[in-house]
Amino acid sequence: MSVHDVPGAFNFRDVGGLPAAGGRTRSGVLYRSGNLGHLTAAGKEQVAGLGIRRIVDLRDDDERRTEPSRIEGLGIDTVHLPMYAGSVASFFADDLSLDDVYRALVDGSAARLVDAARAVLEVQPVLVHCTVGKDRTGLSVALILAAAGVDEDAVIADYARTEQLLPVRRNEGVLRFLRHQYPDARHLEDLVTRSPGEAMRAVFDDLRLRYGGPVDYLQAYGFTADEIAELRRTLVE
Repeated sequence: MSVHDVPGAFNFRDVGGLPAAGGRTRSGVLYRSGNLGHLTAAGKEQVAGLGIRRIVDLRDDDERRTEPSRIEGLGIDTVHLPMYAGSVASFFADDLSLDDVYRALVDGSAARLVDAARAVLEVQPVLVHCTVGKDRTGLSVALILAAAGVDEDAVIADYARTEQLLPVRRNEGVLRFLRHQYPDARHLEDLVTRSPGEAMRAVFDDLRLRYGGPVDYLQAYGFTADEIAELRRTLVE
């Protein structure tokens, strides 16, 4: 799990090296990050140097208009898979918890979560990102890793690592702005800054209860056994 210093982006890392059935995840195949709307020239060079051929952008249209990815000229294929049924602002206005948000994603974005797994399977190296790289990216990558046979504790640890990689100044600025708009929101700090392992563990426990597990969940929405086998061949060495 190597972190890459990509100027203008944060929470940018390779998910290689995670323990999986029969081996470890390959390095240089699957990356995850926050948005690419502030990439510097040096950051663009870094992205180009990683050889990334596809970007899976999980943001909605408004988010992409506000912070368009600065990847022009790199020749990277971009797949847009917006995952929120409602606006991001609605989560703050409704004071949802992380558990609420993830349940909403699991129940409302199942087809997109399968599409994300397929997009990763089709072309590599591939980068998956949303705005911060925490929730939508966290859930998508967790399901992809689970489908590839990565040990559950390692999947959850990868998700939880995000909290340590979010810039403090970014957190403070976003919290200050949102606290002014939603002064009574109890879950604001969790939604903006936290990725506790128990939140993803709760998702996996819920998927076990309702579907049999995360892989069964993906299969329930059309991800095939052949695709799972190919994903494992692609991501695990």
